[in-house]
Amino acid sequence: MVLSVTQLDALTEIFNVGAGRAASSLSDIVGDEVLLSVPRVEFYRASEINANVLSLTSARLGSVQQKFKGPFNMAASLLFTEERALEIVQEMIGSQVQKEDLVEYEQEAMCEVGNIILNACLSAMADMLGISFESTLPEYSSDAPDVVIERIVSDIDNPLMLILHMNMIIEKRRSQGTLIFWLSSSSLQDLILHLDRFLTRI
Repeated sequence: MVLSVTQLDALTEIFNVGAGRAASSLSDIVGDEVLLSVPRVEFYRASEINANVLSLTSARLGSVQQKFKGPFNMAASLLFTEERALEIVQEMIGSQVQKEDLVEYEQEAMCEVGNIILNACLSAMADMLGISFESTLPEYSSDAPDVVIERIVSDIDNPLMLILHMNMIIEKRRSQGTLIFWLSSSSLQDLILHLDRFLTRI
């Protein structure tokens, strides 16, 4: 199922509001300005997903995953190349920590980053669509790209992937993150229904 241009524009604007909220929260944590680009939104079937589609090529990927339950259910992952994840961790905890020591902080810090970004996007969606979600706690893992992607696409109950590409700049360092929301056909139909209701109100 393909969204109309108007529906896709509305969804992009919703996630753009979420990106703005996330950038503000992250700026408070790192003590410097954080910029998140306007997300580029795409839909794929799970069978079409690979590292090139996700614009992430690296020996290892870091993944923060959460599940959201509401009028429609979604699972979500925030993906970074692991070297970028460690740079983000260093910005969060301070340059006094040596890079080789960052791994021990990686899981906690990236869970916090993922929780901020994913919840900012979903809270923007909830606020603008007039709905609410409950979320699980974030879980962080890192592995080879094929392993991370296989873990995401193996959910047979949710074969549709909503992909958000965004750039994050911290202290002039550019990182590229990819958000994946995966959902069932019925959840996508419910999302479209709520988008259409939103569009009639604006």
